Amino acid sequence: MNPLLGRLQPYPFEKLRALLAGVTPNAALRPINLSIGEPKHPTPEFVKAALAGSLAGLSGYPATAGTPALREAIAAWLMRRYALPALDAATQVLPVNGSREALFSFAQTAIDPAGGGARVLCPNPFYQIYEGAALLAGATPVFLNDGTALDGVDWRGVQLAYVCSPANPTGRVLRLEDWRRLFALSDRHGFTIASDECYSELYYDEAEPPLGALQAAHLLGRAGFPRVVSFSSLSKRSNAPGMRSGFAAGDAALLQKFLLYRTYHGSAMSLPVQQASIAAWGDEEHVRANRRLYAEKYRAVLPMIAAPLSTAMPDGGFYLWLRTPVDDAAFARELQRQYNVLVLPGSFLARDAHGANPGRNHVRVALVAPLAECVEAVQRIGQLARSL
Repeated sequence: MNPLLGRLQPYPFEKLRALLAGVTPNAALRPINLSIGEPKHPTPEFVKAALAGSLAGLSGYPATAGTPALREAIAAWLMRRYALPALDAATQVLPVNGSREALFSFAQTAIDPAGGGARVLCPNPFYQIYEGAALLAGATPVFLNDGTALDGVDWRGVQLAYVCSPANPTGRVLRLEDWRRLFALSDRHGFTIASDECYSELYYDEAEPPLGALQAAHLLGRAGFPRVVSFSSLSKRSNAPGMRSGFAAGDAALLQKFLLYRTYHGSAMSLPVQQASIAAWGDEEHVRANRRLYAEKYRAVLPMIAAPLSTAMPDGGFYLWLRTPVDDAAFARELQRQYNVLVLPGSFLARDAHGANPGRNHVRVALVAPLAECVEAVQRIGQLARSL
């Protein structure tokens, strides 16, 4: 067996199951699950129709690089969304089976484990795929706690830096000055940047969509996006997590090596999913409608958050990053027992680093359920907090 598997920590939802072992939820209240960031809004009908209308494609093997039509549709979306100059769809765009799979496998391409000193920078709190990818690539993850200055990081041995904007779970967005500093550090130390942008289309100021890595590189005059690859998907944007459809885009030299890896990895997207993806990337109205649904939830629940709880409107995403008056794991356990609401303890999404766990005394609340359920869940959360 691969000994590196022994370095993996349990996934947050495994920890949650262990935490709740033996807990009997209050049967007088209907269960509400806001622990998982799985979109519950319906997949657009035109996307489903495109998928169903392309089932003849199941008879053929798809190419790992995807069809030219899909790569061109993704490139066109990137140029529209981020005001980019012409992209080479053949070399700067690569379809992937969801951003999760690609974010993980990219580390296997980007990391040189020879000598044992490779390190991977991860935000903290973070999406646990980054850590697992680093460990199984033979590298050591190092963590950048919320609020930690980039200039205070020991960059020796760092070969890859994961960033997430809008961030999971905090919803924070990197600004142009943040990207400027990160690019300068990449130039100085030679590390690659993997930008996780799966929440990029969940924002609530239509006049100020979140800045993307490629857009920032373009604005800063970095032609060709050196050492930068962005990752996104249709899961959150188009409520299509079951399609497992996304892309990696950016530095053509990195994507060439990533394609080589993926050719052996066997990660080709089925042709019907490719056709449905072309339809989804070509339409924005359903994306705006999706944002309106989440905005309605935030308008409803944010005024309900009162001491001893606290939170803020995120720059993007669909989470409440809620500060709790007691230990987050204890709070989540009591919330399930007394009020039959499931949330994720923030400490499960972070690691002890630099003398702190930045997820401690927080819970992540995914506003993915229908509006009425989200409102009822936040009411129950408030009742528990006041009782403490």
